[in-house]
Amino acid sequence: MSPRHVPASVTELQRIGLFGSLPGETIAKLAARMVREEFAGGTRIVTEDECTDRFYVLLSGMAGVTQEVRGARGIMRPGETFGEVAPLLRVERTATVTAMTTCVVASCDEETFNELLRPLYADDE
Repeated sequence: MSPRHVPASVTELQRIGLFGSLPGETIAKLAARMVREEFAGGTRIVTEDECTDRFYVLLSGMAGVTQEVRGARGIMRPGETFGEVAPLLRVERTATVTAMTTCVVASCDEETFNELLRPLYADDE
């Protein structure tokens, strides 16, 4: 089965530091709703100024983060998350994330983000 048709597993998501405070039931719901995708090295995962609302977790591989005006911003490693600004603030993408190696990511839509993950960010405000 292609990785894009396999949901994220509870075990994978439990390893994500951000999700450490989530109850098991919430992680199970999140895992069932997240879509897994594989990106070849050099492929854009998200593009700055794009109008999308998905939230991402990098499960494997390495990805570079760039901004048109500011250039290279960093390197993402497995366990890191990105794409939260778009569903939180309802704005266009603030950076481009490009796979440096083959990357496997899991993502969810804005509805799932708002229901299950928004409280993680509200606590930080």
